[in-house]
Amino acid sequence: MPILGAPFGGGIWLAGDGPANDSSHRRSILAVDGYIYSPERFAIDWVKIGANGDTRHDGNTKNDNWWGWGEPILAVADGEITEVVDEFPDNIPRVLPPVTLDNIAGNHIILQIAPNRFVTYAHLRRGSIKVRMSDHVHRGDVLALLGNSGNTNGPHLHLQLTDQNSVLQSQGIPFVFAAFTYLGPGSDYPEKQVSAPWVNSLPPGNGVLSFEATKK
Repeated sequence: MPILGAPFGGGIWLAGDGPANDSSHRRSILAVDGYIYSPERFAIDWVKIGANGDTRHDGNTKNDNWWGWGEPILAVADGEITEVVDEFPDNIPRVLPPVTLDNIAGNHIILQIAPNRFVTYAHLRRGSIKVRMSDHVHRGDVLALLGNSGNTNGPHLHLQLTDQNSVLQSQGIPFVFAAFTYLGPGSDYPEKQVSAPWVNSLPPGNGVLSFEATKK
């Protein structure tokens, strides 16, 4: 099973709709060109939590109100860039544009980290992508900034691992992160917290966790 590094340089994050039997990602099935796919089976929607214990501050009408907006997104492993899309505007929060198969992931990157193993970073900030097709990157390199493009009504990072170089026409693959600190369920945070170091683990759905700052 692939062991990934942190997708962020630190901070506290909610693993929204992370791997769980009741996750909307887990239950998502797509029919494309006569075939059935489940690319999001193990996907996570990452939302940053700030000092106020919430994902937002000073309202929710601007992307700047989200703590994660503009956060650097890192390569989770060494690999080669196999797809780059940077053409969609960032949405106004809470206003979802018409969604099509072409714009569902918004601005995004696909990173191949092994044979038949591809990491998709979706909903990136327009104009922030720092890599090009066929670039070779190393774990911890900055790839782009967190945005709000595509099928999203608030800034977050959609991260998934699949078996093909396609956002939709692929099957989801399980993975683990090398290290993080689990802080407890999102429903209990910040009133109730734990502080449990987890190694080579997949965070539970809607769990809160922290990544240590990456040292380059």
